[in-house]
Amino acid sequence: MPILRRRISCQELVELASDYLDGTLTAAAHQAVERHLVSCPNCPNYLAQLRLTVELTGRVRSDDVPVELLDVLSRAWEDLHPDT
Repeated sequence: MPILRRRISCQELVELASDYLDGTLTAAAHQAVERHLVSCPNCPNYLAQLRLTVELTGRVRSDDVPVELLDVLSRAWEDLHPDT
């Protein structure tokens, strides 16, 4: 059933959340997320936390992060994305 005609689950909202915040969802998917947020007691909090996380991490400069931590994060990224 198309996303516009059914309710989405919390898991589906989690999968769509980044695109929702970026404003890149189709109109139908955006409306489905909006409907879910009105009816779900937990997902608005999840979305607010994600929005805050994106905002705060966007403020971090490489000079703010210790070199040792940058190395750990770089290795973790490479482990998760070996083909990049």
